[in-house]
Amino acid sequence: MAEHEVVTDAVPTAVDDPCAAAAGPGGCGNVDLALNRVFTLLGKRWTGMLLGVLNNGGPAYFSELRRAVPGISERMLSDRLTELAEAGLVVREVDPGPPLRVSYRLTEGGVALKPALTELAVWADRYLPESALRGGC
Repeated sequence: MAEHEVVTDAVPTAVDDPCAAAAGPGGCGNVDLALNRVFTLLGKRWTGMLLGVLNNGGPAYFSELRRAVPGISERMLSDRLTELAEAGLVVREVDPGPPLRVSYRLTEGGVALKPALTELAVWADRYLPESALRGGC
């Protein structure tokens, strides 16, 4: 696995980069930009759970994912799956009908997240008490 560098002296100046917008006193010039990208995507509600379901159970239909993630709305599920597909972590496949069914599976990049997700679960079991969370899922 390739190591990445923590950027401390220079911050990208792209307009859509949140660190660039916050540069200066109190900005995020010492933030690991790779981690920033990871948590910008994976830090959204439901995203980690969806990746976990797909990593543990393999390809799944939309309705199966909805049942596997209690409390997620159809709209939110669709939005999160679209984001994961745009990030190259999930592939959307339309199965020939009838009935027309759409399934989702992880790409190589999505599967490569399994060790990281497993380690985060181990960390949470050890250091993040359930009482620290409000509202469950």
